[in-house]
Parts: sequence; structure tokens; C-alpha cells
Amino acid sequence: MAKRIGVHLGTAGGASNAVERAKEIGANTFQIFSSSPRMWRAPKVDPAQAERMRTLRAKYDVGPLVIHASYLVNVCSQTQSVRENSVAAFRGEIERALTLGAEFLVLHPGSWKGLTRNEGLKLAAESIQRAIDGVPWQGSNFSILIENTAGSECSLGGNFEQVAELVERLKTHAPVGVCLDTCHTHVSGYDIVTAEGYAETITQADITFGVDAVRVWHCNDAKAERGSKLDRHQHIGQGNIGVEPFRWLLNDPRFAECAFVAETPVDEDGDEERNVRVLQSLVDTSKPRSGPRGN
Repeated sequence: MAKRIGVHLGTAGGASNAVERAKEIGANTFQIFSSSPRMWRAPKVDPAQAERMRTLRAKYDVGPLVIHASYLVNVCSQTQSVRENSVAAFRGEIERALTLGAEFLVLHPGSWKGLTRNEGLKLAAESIQRAIDGVPWQGSNFSILIENTAGSECSLGGNFEQVAELVERLKTHAPVGVCLDTCHTHVSGYDIVTAEGYAETITQADITFGVDAVRVWHCNDAKAERGSKLDRHQHIGQGNIGVEPFRWLLNDPRFAECAFVAETPVDEDGDEERNVRVLQSLVDTSKPRSGPRGN
């Protein structure tokens, strides 16, 4: 099976158009927003678009489909009205993901500003559970993925332990896994740039939530330095992470079944395809190889 490498794509003209766009740029997986990421209310998915999405994906062998939840969703907000809106919005995200046949729905847990970390974690788990309750996801090949964040103050998910705790609280309620972002990992303070650091970081991920829980990698170079907490994505190989860590990651057998999705800037025409091609060029197709393990 070919390594699954793609990019976040727009949905102008209908969500299913993203499949054709993925095919055009040589991607075999992709990520979209199922609605505007900056609006609470979203229209229901057009059944014709959902059917066309499934048909085109099967025709071109493009998948998995990853959907990124709205940036407005904050399931651990101290403000009840924001949490209520977030629960409703996230439930809508789940329903749209299931209608479109998505395999993964990625969520930033949100900010617990004004609360303690443990209070935020508890509210996040309760809010997600409420959003899931009663949704007929059984029988679908679908998982919610908790994404690690850049580690800014009060941001839930800024370290692996917080991601692991949230996954643990949710795993009896719905299929749940992890999405790791290379830029977020780097700027939150983990070393993935040196061989020794990469090995230690992946070991730490395995100790906390387990590498088998990682289903998607957001592949983004970083404009900011390690530990800066600044979430600024850069083109692959042009930032403070550099090319080699992506080579290690793409050839690490522990992530052989993962999807690798770039969320890199679109500064000019062709950037989406260029970043996909760079990632594809790093895959060693001659033989199985692993990333550095520190031994």
C-alpha cells in the first residue's frame, strides 16, 4: 500500500471537489473543513456531495479523509455559553463527518483559561461525551482524533500527557485516537530535530498514549524556534525543523499505517503540490527503514 501523503484542501464549489484537487496534485489523502471554520452554524451536507465524495474517493483511491473541526470549538471553556455552542458545533462536525464518509475528525481541545488544568480537562471530556451521545457512529470506520497543540498558556493538549489523559477519559465512549502535529510538537518544546531527540520524543509519545493511537500526522515545518509556543507553519524543509525529521517520520515503521497531511502555507500557486511532492520524495521505497531510536 502506498504511503498516504496529502494536504489540507479547500472545498470551493462543493466538498467533493477536494477529491479531484487531491488527485490533480498527486495526493492520495487529504484534509478539509466540513464548513466554515469561523462560523458556529453550518448547513447540513448535501447528500449529492456526500455521494460524489465517496464515488470519487473510491475511483481514485484517495483516503483516508480527514476533517478538521472548527477553530471556534472550545470544549473546555470556562464560559457555559461557549461550551454549549461548542458541544452543538462539535456534534454537527461529527454528523457531517459521518455523512461524508470521513475516517477521522481532528479536534483542538481548546483553552481552559480561568480554570485549573484539571478542571479544563474534566470539562473537555464531559463536553465531547455530550456531543457524541446518541450519534449513530457504530459500524462506521470513524475516529475522533485529539491533536496536540503548540503549548500556549492554558491551551489543553500542549504536552503528550494532557493528550493521553483526554484520550483515556474518552475511549469508553467512542473511537478515539491521536493526531500529532510536527510544528506543534516542536514549538511546545519537544526535540524532533536531532536523531537523539526524535527517538526520545517518540518514546515519550509511546509511554503516554502509545504510538498505535497515532492515526494522522500533520506535517508542518515551523517558522518559530523550539519551545517558543508560536504556532507558525512553514513549507517542508524551509523552517526550523528541516527535512531530515520528516524523512525519519515517513520511514518509521511505527507509523506505517498513518496518514501524513501537510497544513503548510499557500503563498503562491503550486505550493500545495510542492509540499506534497517534497514529502513524497522523502519516502524510501527500496526497503523498510526506521527512524532513529537512540540505540
